[in-house]
Order: sequence, then C-alpha cells, then structure tokens
Amino acid sequence: MIADTLRVPAELSARVPAEQRGPGLGRDAVRLLVSRGTAEPAHHAFGELPELLAPGDVLVVNTSSTLPAAVDGRVGDGRGRGEPVVVHFSTRADRWHPAGRAVAGRWAVELRSPDGRGSTRPRAGGPPGAVVRMPGGARLALEAPVDPGGVRLWWARLRGARADELMRRHGRPIRYGYTDRDQPLAAYRTVFAVDSPGGGSAEMPSAARPFTAELVARLVSKGVQFAPISLDTGVASAEAFEPPYPERFVVPAATAWLVNAARARRRAAPRAVGGRIVAVGTTAVRALESAAGADGRIRAAAGWTDLVVTPERGVRAVDGLLTGLHEPTASHLLMLRAVASATADGEALGRAYAAAVRRRYLWHEFGDLHLLLPG
Repeated sequence: MIADTLRVPAELSARVPAEQRGPGLGRDAVRLLVSRGTAEPAHHAFGELPELLAPGDVLVVNTSSTLPAAVDGRVGDGRGRGEPVVVHFSTRADRWHPAGRAVAGRWAVELRSPDGRGSTRPRAGGPPGAVVRMPGGARLALEAPVDPGGVRLWWARLRGARADELMRRHGRPIRYGYTDRDQPLAAYRTVFAVDSPGGGSAEMPSAARPFTAELVARLVSKGVQFAPISLDTGVASAEAFEPPYPERFVVPAATAWLVNAARARRRAAPRAVGGRIVAVGTTAVRALESAAGADGRIRAAAGWTDLVVTPERGVRAVDGLLTGLHEPTASHLLMLRAVASATADGEALGRAYAAAVRRRYLWHEFGDLHLLLPG
C-alpha cells in the first residue's frame, strides 16, 4: 500500500495555478510523469503530450463545469450572531438518486469552519434540525447524515432561495488550506467545461485543467480524438478517506460509438499503434466504466453511478489514464491501481509515486499530472 510507505511533504502541494508561478507561463506549464507498464517512470513536460499519444487514441474528457459551491452562513436560529460556517454544496438529489425518493430535492452539503486565513477546516455536520442562515434570508435545514455512519455530509433542504442563484450571487470555488488564496471561478474551469442548467461539479475535474485550446488543436491535428462525457463530482474533502458517493453522469451515444469503434479497430489490429482509450481524470473513468457492459462495450447511459472502480473489479473499457497526483490515503488510488494493474505489475504505481516525490512533482488540483499507459 502506498499509504504505508510514502509521505508527501507539505511543500509539494501546488499553492497557486501554474500560470501564476512565473511570467509567461500558461496553464500547461506543468510536469508530466509517464508510466508505461513495468518500465521505469519517465519525466516530461505536459506540452509533450501530443508526442506521447498516437493517431487513433481517444481522450475521454469530462465537460462538467465547476460551481461556486462555497457559501458563507451562520448556524443558529437568528438569536445572536451564531457560529460562522462555510457551506459546501456537493450534490443535489432527485427522485432517481440511489438513496431513494425521500431525498429528492435535498442537497448533500458539508459544513466547514473558517480557519481565519481564507480557507476552512473540518467540522462535523448536524445535529438534525440545525438551521444555517444563508445570505439573502435563505435558510438551510440539516436533516440527516448522507451516510448513516458518517458525520461530514448531510442531507439538507434549502428554503428561501434557489441554490444556483444563491451560489451565483454569494458563492466562490471551494478552496482548501494548501492553497495560498482564493482564485476566480475561471481558474477552476477547464477548457472542456460546458454549462448545463441544474448541473455542475462542486470540485473541478482537475486532470483537464492544463489543457489549452492550442494543445487541443495540436492533438486533433495529430489524429487524437476527443470523446466527451459528463460527471458532476461532489465534495471530496482533502482530509477525508472515504469512497466516492453517487454522482450524476452522462455518456452520450456519440461517445459510446467512438469508444467502441476505437476498441474494435484495436482488436482487429493489436500490433497497430493508437486506438487506446485514455480517460482524462478519475471522473472520466467512473463515467465510462459505469456505461460499460461485462464485454467492455460502451452503451449510452445517463443517471446516477455509485460504481467504485477497484483492482478487484478492474477496468473494462479504459486502457490509460491521465490524472493528477493524489494523496496516498485517497480512495482514488484504488482506481489508479485498477488501471495500472491492467498492464503492469502491482508495484508500478508505488514506483511512480516514489519517483514523483523524489523529483519534487506538485500535488493537488493545480499540480502536475501522471499519465498511465499500457507498456
């Protein structure tokens, strides 16, 4: 287990976006660690990605936009000032949510305490019936934990305002303590983001952040194809070691066709270069694998997914993964091990992460990237 042997020094957290680290830098000014099967990890600049992929490869990208999901509030009934909190709006349930119709219309929210430096620290939610006074006279009533055994995420009903309007007027992107300062919402949106009414992610699908329009054009010119999916990711606090919660996703019919066609070409010509399905981010893996049958064939799908991709379950459609560097205790590492184990020995991911620490790669949403490819 990586968590047993690897410690990531705090100074390896990316504190600002790449374009703010020096004059003339762009979003794509990050490093790229490349793992190919059992080979020793290689070190590249992210701008070299077109040279690392081949014509016919398919990049699966998440088009979900990031919400200004952090809103200030105060816990209490209005008598006195109340306790200041920051509400993180994670996920809005509908009647098809796996938790059932009882949570339809509720938001899964996380309450955190301001740390006095512009960020927040963990805080348990609840108790049931607690009310958070929100800007503009809105009120958020906490009802029950999302996980009956948990204390962090709670189902809550918002009254007196629409959540999207409340976030638009009073919200800001969720920010954690390893960053230096607040950033504008634009800093948390990727080049692939598309606004969709009622949709959006509490946290940025950050693996796609370093892509620029110029880099996308270079990839397309080379013959790399892009397949969009949407998965609205919820709050995944840096301090928590929890499996992912159900998330809303869409795999369009055109993406299913594109992926199936690439896989068919690869099966017909296994020695040919290209035709690999490379997910951009763990969200893309989750969405695509949720739409994959036991035979690996992708079908158009939409709804909620509670799939957890583990080494035991494996991957059915994904050949490679472009992703950020995750905390050694993060549940995302189970998914990375599943992808890595498809083409390498069980130690490949550990070797890559150890190399990333030695070479001073940067972690978290503004940090460097890791590309896992078949050997």
